[in-house]
Amino acid sequence: MAILGAGPAGASLATYLARRGLEVVVFDGGTRPPLVVGESLVPAVVPFLKRLGIEEEVASYSTLKPGATFVFDPNDTLSFRFEEVRRAKTRYSYNVPRDLFDRSLRDAAARAGARFVGQHARVEREGRSQRVRLAPASLEASGLAAPPDLIVDAAGRTRLLARLLGIPTVEGARRDVALHAHMENVALLQPGDVHTDRLEHGWSWRIPLPGRVSVGLVIDGAVIGEYGDSAEEQFDAYLRHDRVLEEWAKGAKRISPVLRYTNYQLRCTRGVGPGWALLGDAFGFVDPVFSSGLLIGLDGAAALADAIASGSPSALRRYQARVLRHLENWQRVAGYFYDGRLFTLFKVGEFFRTLPIGRLLDFHFRTHMPRVFTGEATTRRYSIGLVDFMVAHALAGNDPRNLAVR
Repeated sequence: MAILGAGPAGASLATYLARRGLEVVVFDGGTRPPLVVGESLVPAVVPFLKRLGIEEEVASYSTLKPGATFVFDPNDTLSFRFEEVRRAKTRYSYNVPRDLFDRSLRDAAARAGARFVGQHARVEREGRSQRVRLAPASLEASGLAAPPDLIVDAAGRTRLLARLLGIPTVEGARRDVALHAHMENVALLQPGDVHTDRLEHGWSWRIPLPGRVSVGLVIDGAVIGEYGDSAEEQFDAYLRHDRVLEEWAKGAKRISPVLRYTNYQLRCTRGVGPGWALLGDAFGFVDPVFSSGLLIGLDGAAALADAIASGSPSALRRYQARVLRHLENWQRVAGYFYDGRLFTLFKVGEFFRTLPIGRLLDFHFRTHMPRVFTGEATTRRYSIGLVDFMVAHALAGNDPRNLAVR
């Protein structure tokens, strides 16, 4: 078994397979950016940390995340408490320093018996077929006695196998750029919460970490390009420009370089083939909003491990269908965020709960809808269907464009 990439999804898969007694080789080029998108975990990630045996370790260096706070404008906010989610299996989560988090996952794989190769793998296509193989030098470096039965691309948004095989992709409508940095002295409304701010253009995140706050600006590339030539110039200038950012950035200091991320909202139409599989961001990445990326990757790793253990092509197809459903559902929910229907529904819901009929139905709604956003019910047809129905039919005549993210 060869896994390309030692990020969270690849390392988790390696742990599960090595525990089952399989020979697992993980190719790890070892070069990572200083900052990585995906520092805020949804509650549905926590059971995977328990299964991997690393939750206590992760908790020791992370910030407890009790909820999420949405800022529509400086005088209009809404906070969402995980402990209030009815029938939730997990009522908390963590904001994690990604260097330490990724190391914990990698160490778990090594303890389970996975072997790491400190280089990027080279992969070749077999003629015009849909089969791939390790290049001779990579096969030799792997230490495997024979070519691996399965090659898993978990190397992120470089999408090595998808590009090699020409797998079609589905792209979202947004053309945003994310500028990401760490800062000190950033004001927060709720300690520990991930904060999502609706801006004049785009939106921002604030993720409290030990001793710092992760800040991201997600803005149309053409718009942010007007604020400077470099990522640092654009980030610093837009912090001074936007009135929502001004509210919490007074006295804040940037303590890291600014990284630029693009190619969001891109997913492959296939995730398995003869002797290969895609995992995590290599399969698809929806959007940084709602912090779904790590959940999709860790959930996919567990599902792929089970499919590999079963050894049947139908099990691999079920894995593919599960990830495609996860990606499609999160993409749709992200769309509701951007077109304003989600925020409008939140506001209508606040008023609705003050009415007798609202109090009567509140238990049902709070059982299903919040668990879509905590990740526990994103693949459940009824729960995601209820969100679809509500954003289509329960906005009470309010124009969602008033709360759209431009």
